[in-house]
Amino acid sequence: MSIFLDAVQGKDTRRAPIWIMRQAGRYLPEYNAVKERYGFWEMCRNPEVAAEITMMPIRRFPLDAAILFSDIMTPLAEMGVEIEFAPGPVVARPVRTVADVERLRVPGPDGTAPFVAAAVRMIRERCPVPLVGFAGAPLTLAAYLVDSGGSADGHHGLRAWLYDRPAAAHLLLDKLTRVTVDYLRMQITAGAQTVQLFDSWAGVHASDVYDEFGLPYARRVLAGLEDLAVPRVYFALGSHHLLGPIAGLPAEVVGVDWRTPLSSARAALPGRTLQGNLDPAVLGTRPEAVSARARDVLRQGLGGAHVFNLGHGIRPDTPVGHVQRLIETVHAFDRHTEGDREDDEKVPR
Repeated sequence: MSIFLDAVQGKDTRRAPIWIMRQAGRYLPEYNAVKERYGFWEMCRNPEVAAEITMMPIRRFPLDAAILFSDIMTPLAEMGVEIEFAPGPVVARPVRTVADVERLRVPGPDGTAPFVAAAVRMIRERCPVPLVGFAGAPLTLAAYLVDSGGSADGHHGLRAWLYDRPAAAHLLLDKLTRVTVDYLRMQITAGAQTVQLFDSWAGVHASDVYDEFGLPYARRVLAGLEDLAVPRVYFALGSHHLLGPIAGLPAEVVGVDWRTPLSSARAALPGRTLQGNLDPAVLGTRPEAVSARARDVLRQGLGGAHVFNLGHGIRPDTPVGHVQRLIETVHAFDRHTEGDREDDEKVPR
């Protein structure tokens, strides 16, 4: 058993395992070299390339888990959505009407991005640490479909659409939920040992809107994996006002962004493993500040199981050496004595 799997299953481990969201991304020179040869969509859809990129940070750093290289938009292409990355996702035909929703396919368990299953199998053959699979939550996927991509205004278009077209919204969210369950089950069957549901845009919604359009569908996705007995992580960005309903989700682990202290999240989410939550901006500061702030986060995470991570994805301008410094700091922190151990070999890895 790995220390990561111990922690996601609720064990209050002696040190916090660490992985980093987007850890195989643009801050790595080896990733950028591959990107010069392939477009982003091609990298996601080519199992050999996706497996190689997934392994890059594992070869470079002593991380405790790998996360599949892919994108939350991947299963949408199998639904008949035309997507380009420029550099973020752009949807050619936004989904706005019931007819638009009805045109979307639900490909079923065998037709939801099978190349991802092939990549997962390749990674498991090569990877010395557990593999995290992932998908986007239905409400977050809907944000990209309705607004045709990213948003600088908190997905105003989606928020207005939910108020204006609730019947179409529920129909869309139901389809996205079925596809997401199939997609995650496929990853788990192929070998993913933990899965994370990213609800990146949940936090822009009022709590009552989330209760109607976000929470039930996230619950259906997570509950749809229960029989497969892998730990489930739910991560909703900017969700401090939603911790009450999130506490009722069937997830063993809850990711916390950098705006919510882990100590506050611990009180709101009893019995859950917490994941997070260093501000990604810290990695752009001095190495000493990286270590100091990481130790602050580790202390806030005491009192229960904790997986160290950033509070969101790593930035492309992050110095590689600062990532190494972060990992060393986390590995040296003994959670049972609330301090740094000089003899790191006594702390299990």
